[in-house]
Amino acid sequence: MMTELPLDQVRTLLSVVDEGTFDAAAAALHVTPSAVSQRVKALEQRTGRVLLVRTKPVRPTESGEVVVRFARQLARLERDARAELGMRGEGEPTRVSVAVNADSLSTWFLGALTRVPQEPPLCFELRREDETRTAALLREGLVMAAVTSSPDAVAGCSVRALGRMRYLAAASPAFAERHLGGPLREALAQAPVLAFDRSDDLQDAFVRRLRRGRGGASPVRHSVPTSEGFVDAVTAGLGWGLVPEMQADRLLREGRLVSLAPDRPVDVPLYWQQWKLDSPALAAVADAVAATAAEALRG
Repeated sequence: MMTELPLDQVRTLLSVVDEGTFDAAAAALHVTPSAVSQRVKALEQRTGRVLLVRTKPVRPTESGEVVVRFARQLARLERDARAELGMRGEGEPTRVSVAVNADSLSTWFLGALTRVPQEPPLCFELRREDETRTAALLREGLVMAAVTSSPDAVAGCSVRALGRMRYLAAASPAFAERHLGGPLREALAQAPVLAFDRSDDLQDAFVRRLRRGRGGASPVRHSVPTSEGFVDAVTAGLGWGLVPEMQADRLLREGRLVSLAPDRPVDVPLYWQQWKLDSPALAAVADAVAATAAEALRG
């Protein structure tokens, strides 16, 4: 039985996924497209699995994601070993890829990165994604770590609780006066609402909780796909929305926002998931993220 995964085949598969096509991978690897195709086919035969969906760009299958994740972890270990042996190229930094949700990115997460020692030098590659979907990027091998709302570890990853990010239902005073008279649970089901994007269920879940599971927020909704833009839109009176407490506090004190349900905050638990690798760079980032989250998030 052939149980080994030849490294040249594994690296070739990763290159195809990263470059998007067999021809582009061949150019990156300085081999012929035929050689790339043969290596991928040989790896599929060895594993007994289809590893790629031959679309443009190509996509890894579920089995392919396992190999891609292995390839990225292997590359990370190789870079760390080279660094410890003093073999890092001139000016070559260590790259750390992280998936993080927009609200964390706009409030506390960048402060965590400033705490990470920069000797040896690091480069951060951040992927912005909803906290409910960041774990998928880990699963696909696209990032080494993620801030996620899931406590369930992705295969090959460890999990650490970070704390709870609190959201407050808020609106501008003029909007509240115009749209939110009467019982709040009924008014919010009709008033224009803001959402981050089409997959943002936070406002709907809040209204369902107020209405004991009946319905959701109004179909009159505006999508604003940046954290800062979302808060600005709520403040401008475009609609109501759930605003991170860290962004809402000053606006509430200044009277530019009003809290719609002070006794009903929404807490979203956040977790740090990362590859189980003995990587000094990744460990340093994890420690900085945990320390900053302990200060910024609710316990």
